[in-house]
Amino acid sequence: MPEDDAQLQKRFLAGDIAAYEALFHRYYAPLTGYAVKYVHDLDTARDLVQDLFVRLYQNRATTEIRFSFKAYCYQAVRNACLKQIEKNQRREKHHADIARSIPQAEDRDLIVETEEEYRIYRAIEALPERCRRIFWMNRMEGKKNGQIAEELGISKRTVETQISKALRILREKLLALLLCWEVWGGIEILGWLLILAGLSDDQEIK
Repeated sequence: MPEDDAQLQKRFLAGDIAAYEALFHRYYAPLTGYAVKYVHDLDTARDLVQDLFVRLYQNRATTEIRFSFKAYCYQAVRNACLKQIEKNQRREKHHADIARSIPQAEDRDLIVETEEEYRIYRAIEALPERCRRIFWMNRMEGKKNGQIAEELGISKRTVETQISKALRILREKLLALLLCWEVWGGIEILGWLLILAGLSDDQEIK
């Protein structure tokens, strides 16, 4: 059974690198999805979340988490997003207006929505190990098929086959969930999920 956040948090703050990596893999995806709702840019969202985890690691000896690790990270990402919006205010003023208009109640809705989206990442984690690793390197790390093949010492064709396998499995597993989102009117969410999870063949990174 996977360790809960409290156990991992305690180990991480004590300097356990394995615990840090476990928390990173558990929360990187949902936090990135959450940040996208503020900054409306996947690359910026990834950078903000990665920066958070870098700071957590660098300051682990002095970091004080009063409540849960999850709540701490969501609040930290929200603050980082608002600062990023302020930084780009002149260039993207409408982003700043949107961020300031989000009430706390709606912010809670965003978290719930993000948790639903995280089901996609759970599905990715359930892929066969080799298939998951290649798919993650391609979709989340943005690496091209040739680069992945070189790093893993396999053929480019094998990389393409594993990515296609992952797409097929994810389509089958997530079809019902995606149809529910569409019925509920979550068309924008559906489109974002398709791009983020790489469920569309035309999004494949070559």
